[in-house]
Amino acid sequence: MRRVLILVEGQTEERFVKSILQPHLSAFSVHAEPKIVTTKRVKSGPDFKGGVTSFGKVEYDIRLLLGDSNAALITTMLDYYGLPSDFPGQRQLRGSNSRDKAKELEAALQNHFQAAPRFLPYLMIHEFEALLFSAPTVLAQVMNDPSAETHLQRIRNSFATPEDINDDPVTKPSARVLDRFPGYQKVLHGPNTLSRIGLTTIRRECNHFDEWMAKLERLGST
Repeated sequence: MRRVLILVEGQTEERFVKSILQPHLSAFSVHAEPKIVTTKRVKSGPDFKGGVTSFGKVEYDIRLLLGDSNAALITTMLDYYGLPSDFPGQRQLRGSNSRDKAKELEAALQNHFQAAPRFLPYLMIHEFEALLFSAPTVLAQVMNDPSAETHLQRIRNSFATPEDINDDPVTKPSARVLDRFPGYQKVLHGPNTLSRIGLTTIRRECNHFDEWMAKLERLGST
């Protein structure tokens, strides 16, 4: 069993990895372990966890994880949306769309760590909630509002893929979900929805996510 450490933004992603990715990847002889970004370290008591406020804190965690010689791979599962301005490559972006820009930042992150062979950067385009639009019907059912299906499907149909839903503060995926469902609780409803949608549908709809998953699967055969 190859051990993979996944640096995630918060409890929602942690639960997603544990409940959905972990069982799936185990069939490929890969054991995925989520590690939440540390936002503040204290001299006594537990550190504060969750959210990406500066690259320095992400860098510290990545280097710490790379120091685990028992891990076959260190990867990330961070939102492209809202990355801090000091993130490697942010000031040199040339891509014409968010997909290309995210890949540029992934490459810049890889280079920052001197192309460490055990490091695989991955950024979610644009954020976790984009995956929910892989099946609008399921999201409406989980939120107990079937009448929202048409509205959600219209949003989905406006973009080539859920990962293309734009990153404006008002129209980013999470803002669209909260606008329709004020009672949406990310940690609860996010993973529950994705569990019901299933990885097959999510991967068919979200190409960048699918590429990352395929790389993790292949690790088990190396």
